Amino acid sequence: MKDKQTPIRIGKFNIIDVIAAVLLLLVVCYGAYRLLNRGDGMPAETISITYVVRVEEAASEMYDACQAHLPSTLMAKGTLLDGKIESVEKTPFLVLGPDGEWYEDPDHVNLYFTCTANVIRDHALTTKIGEQEVRIGKTDYIMKSEYVEFQNGTVVSVEWDE
Repeated sequence: MKDKQTPIRIGKFNIIDVIAAVLLLLVVCYGAYRLLNRGDGMPAETISITYVVRVEEAASEMYDACQAHLPSTLMAKGTLLDGKIESVEKTPFLVLGPDGEWYEDPDHVNLYFTCTANVIRDHALTTKIGEQEVRIGKTDYIMKSEYVEFQNGTVVSVEWDE
């Protein structure tokens, strides 16, 4: 008959108990490190930006609806951000007619939202509001606040206050 092999024992613990305890200790140490090292204790330096987002072919009645709710705090993923939609302006939305001429569409307008926000200044200047980058020419910007939301906006200008 063969004897069953018994696990290596160190005192009252076998090798599996020791490995589990070491792994648990590593997880606790990593968690403590992440919790205690959340930066150098200095508040992050912020700068103010002002940017304009164009939303094309919005329904005409959206202009008045937006006006009624501005200024409005920006938000992302259900969290209010350190920024606001300050104002909105409208311009005509033009369509090409069958005769090759441009005509104003009475049912649609272009909306220009002026926003201000405070963003964290980093070593590389990456301007982020929530998780979205703000860059001139960005065409898939989501304009979202407590009361207003538009998809596929285009950032048409950005000014950094230094």
